[in-house]
Formats: sequence, C-alpha cells, structure tokens
Amino acid sequence: MIKHKAQRVAVLIDVQNMYHSAKNLYGSRVNFKEMLKAAVAGRELVRAIAYVIRTESGEEKPFLEALTKIGIETKIKDLQIFPGGMKKADWDVGMAIDAVRLAGTFVNTIVLVSGDGDFIPLAEYLKGKGIQVECMAFARSTSQKLQEAVDDFIDIGADQKRYLMKIR
Repeated sequence: MIKHKAQRVAVLIDVQNMYHSAKNLYGSRVNFKEMLKAAVAGRELVRAIAYVIRTESGEEKPFLEALTKIGIETKIKDLQIFPGGMKKADWDVGMAIDAVRLAGTFVNTIVLVSGDGDFIPLAEYLKGKGIQVECMAFARSTSQKLQEAVDDFIDIGADQKRYLMKIR
C-alpha cells in the first residue's frame, strides 16, 4: 500500500473495541500515541477522533485527558443500562456518520481503528467513493471480511512492543 505525504487522513478510533481486545488477548492497554503515529504514517492528519463510553464511576477521565494531550479529540456517549441490567455501549453509527461526513470533502484516507465487522459496509461504501480505507486492529479479534474489505490492514498485535503497554 502506497501512502503519499499529500494524503489527508482522518483516524477514527473505536476505543471500546481496542480496549477490550488488548485486555482480553494480551492483558495490556493500547499505546494510542504509537498507534496514531502509525496510522498517520507521515501524511497530513486532519482529524483523529476517539469514540468513548462514559462509565458510571467516571474512571475514564485521566484517559480522556491523555488522548487530548496527544492530539486525539474525544466524543463521549453515556453507557446505556436497560431494565434487567443489560448494558449497551457502542459508537458504530456515530463513527460511520463521521467517516461519511469527512470523506471526500475533508480527507481522502480514513483509518478505522477497530476490528468490528459491522464496518464492512462502511469500508465498501467509502472505497466506492474513491476514499482509501485502512484498518488498524488486532488480527486475532478482527473480522476476516473487514480485513479483506479495506485497502490496507495493520495488525497491531504483530508489534506488541510498539503498540501495547502492560496494565499497571
């Protein structure tokens, strides 16, 4: 995959997907600073957005501040708790809408940081509009069809020293 310096890039990060994958597969946390650097790959970063769920305890506050410090803006949604105790927390539609909104007018490359197969139709749609679509995630927990649907897939699990940090 050729990545030109003149490409204008948006990086959209599914934080819940990355958090749970890193924790469950490797007992680690994602190094978002290194991940962002690799996603941009020397090109022009237009927007980097992390999609985050607010917990009841508010324990994510230092994490959100750390993301902002490295140049990643955050979009926050409250955790939904349904009668019976079921919880729901995802940003799939919000990420997809932002990708479509940014594509073409503002950027010509979208990097999806998620292994969620729900993004396959989005990747196919964006590619049909001439947008280069890349994905960064853990191959072990990423939809094979998503890996095939994008122009480039980076397995962040293949370079654990660079992309992962041990949980303290």
